[in-house]
Formats: sequence, structure tokens, C-alpha cells
Amino acid sequence: MTNVLGGKKAVVTGGTRGIGRAIAERLLREGAEVAICGRSAAGVEQSVAEMSHETGGTVVGTTADVADLNQVRALFTFVDRQLGGLDILVNNAGIGVFASVSQLSSDDWRRTLDTNLTGVYYCCSEALPRFRNRGGGFVINISSLAGKNAFAGGAAYNASKFGLNGFSEAMMLDHRYDDVRVCTVMPGSVATEFSSRSQNDDWKIAAEDIAEIVACVLRMPGRTLISRVEVRPSKPKK
Repeated sequence: MTNVLGGKKAVVTGGTRGIGRAIAERLLREGAEVAICGRSAAGVEQSVAEMSHETGGTVVGTTADVADLNQVRALFTFVDRQLGGLDILVNNAGIGVFASVSQLSSDDWRRTLDTNLTGVYYCCSEALPRFRNRGGGFVINISSLAGKNAFAGGAAYNASKFGLNGFSEAMMLDHRYDDVRVCTVMPGSVATEFSSRSQNDDWKIAAEDIAEIVACVLRMPGRTLISRVEVRPSKPKK
């Protein structure tokens, strides 16, 4: 099989743990050079060291809160300096605050929307001119089935993911003729520390399964775009 990701330059936000970490590791094993970010300097440093040792690939990292425009700009300047270009952006960073509307604070509302939706816009707006310099690029936005299925207590999270799905589709239509492809991956329950509702996660999707989907999407020839992927546990708890 042709190593289609060999030498590609990728950014994975929220790449220190969970789905983001699994995606970063998979891209490294596919031959890409990867930059990750996270909000903890210690977490970024540890993740970079571990992934470099485990994969032997080129991985760098820096702290960045994607909800902060200045930090996003600094992240992409770091990528320019460390990787010398950008071909792939995986918007994975996200938070979940779960409360009824009556119990949801305005700070939690803003923090959820700023991270899960506005942060994606910030990263995409930085990526697009860099893609132009490379003749095209690929954006993969990690959304959720909560972006189409509302649930009680999910007002902020649902709103952020419904918005992300709409943003992703519009961006795809805006830039498809610029050779920028956009895909939304919408997982159901994934076995990560993001949710602590169940102590037994055997029935859940593994983070590595999402990473496999991302790799498959990226391998598609330029003439073909997988624009949306819904993925759910095969046998959820009854």
C-alpha cells in the first residue's frame, strides 16, 4: 500500500490523551509529522516524549487553549517553525459540561461553546492560508452523535456539537474547490476519561477505533471525500 501520509504535516488539538492521543499516534505510525497541543505543559511534554519513543516518528507539542485566539495563533506559528507547513488539521480538543438549562452557568455555557465550536473556527481560520501554500489540505473535526441527538442535561454540549456539524458542512462547501477536504467524525460512547458514567467500558468504542477511521478517511484519493462518519458501539448497554 502506498504510504499516502508519509511526510504530511499534521496538527491534532487536544492530543495528549484519549481520542486525540490515539489519532496522533496513528498518524505518526502512518508516516506523518505531528504537532499536538494541550492545556497542561507537563501533559504535553510527557505525551511528546512517550509518542516519540513508541513510534519513532517526528512529534512536537506546545500548550494552547483553543478557546483563546492568541494562543491558537501562537500554536500555528509554532507549527510553522517546527514542521515547516501544514497538510492536516484534526480538531479534537473539547470539553463536556452537563447540566439542565436551569442549572447551567453562563460561564460553563461560554466555556463549552468557546472550546468546542469557536476554537474549531479559530484553528480552521489559521489552517486555511497554510493549506493554500501547500496546494490543499484536510480538516477532520471530531464531533459527536450528540450533534444530532439531543439529551437531557446536554444543552451546552449539544449546542456546541450541532453547531460544529453545521460549521463543518458549510466549510466543506466553501473550500472544496480549493482542494480542502473537510470530514466530521461523530462518535457515540468512547472509552476515555472524558466520561466517567460507567466503570465497565468494554462495550464502548475504543479511542484507537476512532484513530483507524481518521486514517481511513485521510487515505482516500483526492477525488473522493468521506464528509461525515457516524460511529456507535455495536452492542450498547441495554
